[in-house]
Amino acid sequence: MKKFEKLNTSIAVIDIENIDTDQIIGSDHLKITDKKGLGQHLFSDWRYLANGENNPDFVLNRPSTRAAKVIVTGDNFGCGSSREHAPWALLDYGIEVVISSSIADIFSNNSIKNGLLPIQISETQQQFLLSKNGEGIEVDLASQQIQCDDKLIGFKLEPFAKYCLLNGIEQLDFLFNNESKITDYENSLVS
Repeated sequence: MKKFEKLNTSIAVIDIENIDTDQIIGSDHLKITDKKGLGQHLFSDWRYLANGENNPDFVLNRPSTRAAKVIVTGDNFGCGSSREHAPWALLDYGIEVVISSSIADIFSNNSIKNGLLPIQISETQQQFLLSKNGEGIEVDLASQQIQCDDKLIGFKLEPFAKYCLLNGIEQLDFLFNNESKITDYENSLVS
């Protein structure tokens, strides 16, 4: 997992509510256990036409937003079944941050464990960002702030999740890196 510090990119707006994990990555791609290559299937029902060509109307196919690393979505992003493939597909495509006024808990937890930053903001702040398709945005995890235009938007993140993302370590790696401290503590309880 790579370290997340500060990201400067453009915004891709998907102003749709209740985007579930099946829309993020279809169930026909869940047999894949390798994270690489899943990005080509991200939002495939929306990104591709019936003949397999790119849908020019879908935001991630437009030149101004094709390379965006931040998506801003409608409410209840990542709902539905627990599917770790969903954050894998977003990351493999190049998306590093998902912003919405509400993000499903299981999706949010899976995202953090894989290095994708899920940010929940107020509905007013969400509406502001939904109007900024293709515009520049800065996401600073250390200060927990988003800057778009001259507007600063603060966001909350659980401290341990922030620590893992800033240091580019998975939660299990954190435990393994502290195994001797854990053993010492356990031994102190027995004494």
